[in-house]
Amino acid sequence: MTRAFGLLMLVLTVSGISIRAAAQSTDTGPNEVRKLIRKAVKLTRGESLVAAESILRQVLVLNPANSAAKVELAFLLTKRRRLTEAYNLAFPVAEAEPANARAFAVLGNILLIGGRFREARALFFNAIRLDRRQHLAWAGYGMIDFYENRISESLANLNEATYQAPDEPDHLFALAQVSSRAERYTEAADAFRHFLNVSSINDKDRRARIVSLIEFLRFLSERSSLYRSVGSDSTDVGFELDGNRPVLEVRVNDLARPLRFVLDTGSGITVISDKTAALLKIKPITRGGHAKGIGGDGKFEVVYGFLQKLDIGDIAMRNVPVYIRPFHNANQTVDGYLGLSLVSKFLTTVDYGTKRFILSKRDDDRRDFLDGNELSLPLRLTSSGFLSGEVMVEGIESPLNFIIDTGASVSVISDQVANNQSIVPFANDEKLRVIGAAGVTEDVQSFMLPKVTFGPHSRKQIAAIALDLDIINEASGFEQAGILGGNFLKNYRMTFDFRNSKVILRSIIPDN
Repeated sequence: MTRAFGLLMLVLTVSGISIRAAAQSTDTGPNEVRKLIRKAVKLTRGESLVAAESILRQVLVLNPANSAAKVELAFLLTKRRRLTEAYNLAFPVAEAEPANARAFAVLGNILLIGGRFREARALFFNAIRLDRRQHLAWAGYGMIDFYENRISESLANLNEATYQAPDEPDHLFALAQVSSRAERYTEAADAFRHFLNVSSINDKDRRARIVSLIEFLRFLSERSSLYRSVGSDSTDVGFELDGNRPVLEVRVNDLARPLRFVLDTGSGITVISDKTAALLKIKPITRGGHAKGIGGDGKFEVVYGFLQKLDIGDIAMRNVPVYIRPFHNANQTVDGYLGLSLVSKFLTTVDYGTKRFILSKRDDDRRDFLDGNELSLPLRLTSSGFLSGEVMVEGIESPLNFIIDTGASVSVISDQVANNQSIVPFANDEKLRVIGAAGVTEDVQSFMLPKVTFGPHSRKQIAAIALDLDIINEASGFEQAGILGGNFLKNYRMTFDFRNSKVILRSIIPDN
């Protein structure tokens, strides 16, 4: 995507420029071509992507210069995450046709999914300038706002997208996700229901998963004040470092003894094991379909539950939604994982040096964080609720999006990164056994990365494993190339400001 900067400059200077597109072939009648393209668009909307791709390629064989077919094929390939091919189709059209709003919107969508937010924003702006009804551009704007934690602006732009295209499934699904994040559970349930009504989902398991989620959202909408905190406005508790993961003791419901929970910034929702649910006598609120995760066959059953209270030190949390799933470690030593939703209303510090975990709503603590703002690093929120930051890996020139995951023992690179010729020489002979949310994967390739950098902080000789992250990327909204795990993070005191999507790292062991 090296031409993105050139196109960005084009976006800023297209006013008054007229570039004539190549004359289209007349091998096929224009009415027939338009019908074929409309059919392909309808199939794409219904997720029949293989059939739609076949039709669009047929059009381009008959009429190679048809820009509408190129743009729609680029959009389809983006949905199939074939970003380079999509880019190479859309860029020449936008370059040759500076008044083609759809081409600019599709190109912006490609760059957005590739994590190129600045360029994507400029392209969406130009698309809307050309045509205020360009719903894909409004939706793109909404997703950038969401990823950068501007929830109100995100909802406004996604509502505009659904106003312009009321039955576009992708926009409805995005609106439902963001509404849920905004704790507008009734609106989220309604948007998911509308999505099911207008989409043509052939995947019965996915439909069952969404129906289960709708039922859970209806349940949550009837509860008042989810994640309500009572007691002190701050707490400071110790934790144990178990496999590079911070494990702290919490008290749940009326159980007499404390339970061991991992702080997991790689999970949007708090998770408890099925054994813990049985111990607490927690019955499922709703269940249906399967979620996707790393390990095993890549799937685990979706089961939602609800905790009346969860206490961390001097802070008591009330009304906590949870996932319930099996934990696949036979030597299980933890009972659950504390997700981001539970701690996101607090300034949250994980000090790996002193092994202290601190939550605070105090104004003076927030002022102290803001005073150190020049040290803070920006984070983005993925559609699936993960935190993502830009990481440099020695040997790769461009920054990569990595999930910042305190719940991962070791760092991860995607198969695509692992196959990069500059990374291949750092493969180890050792193969590892990996336990993920969906099960166990044997013989996983490991690497010793020469240098990993997050903001101004660098570490040499960072162990990493290579995994297929397609499952994560299907739901993340923009491409994740890896996971920054505990073997990197354990060298720092980390303070998260979830409200402003920032983190400050302070070294407890000098950077190298």
